[in-house]
Amino acid sequence: MSSQIIQSQTTQSQTIQAPWQTAALLIARLIFAGVFLMAVTFKFMGMGDTAGYIAAAGFPFPLFLAWCAALLEAALVVCLLTGAFFTAAALVAAAYVLFLGFSFHGPSHWAGNQAEFGFFIDHFSFMAGLLFAAVHGPGRVLSLNSGWPGRA
Repeated sequence: MSSQIIQSQTTQSQTIQAPWQTAALLIARLIFAGVFLMAVTFKFMGMGDTAGYIAAAGFPFPLFLAWCAALLEAALVVCLLTGAFFTAAALVAAAYVLFLGFSFHGPSHWAGNQAEFGFFIDHFSFMAGLLFAAVHGPGRVLSLNSGWPGRA
């Protein structure tokens, strides 16, 4: 009986949304997409510079990885803006941000530049927002709201 009440309350909270909640979801999606859009724009404007940054971190095939990063970020922008595959995209983005934080701003970088620690911590804040978004979804407005591939 109590599970029916919880399910009913959950269903009601998903269908009834205050205008400020709708606006907050749309703004959050725009911010997430905007961050990745800026990143992918800089990559496309200077793919060689991006490859050099990747090479400096010690990764092999830096130009290939720069293109892979740019394509991933472009796909994330599309998913975050449209709401298509939003949960999957937010989870992938969170994992990607965690990888970037450790790879390019992790503990090995702190001794040379204390600002790197701040950049490292910033990645966790962004990742937390992405995980929160993954749990709560893109909202019902201006969203394709597609789920995982193959799921109804």
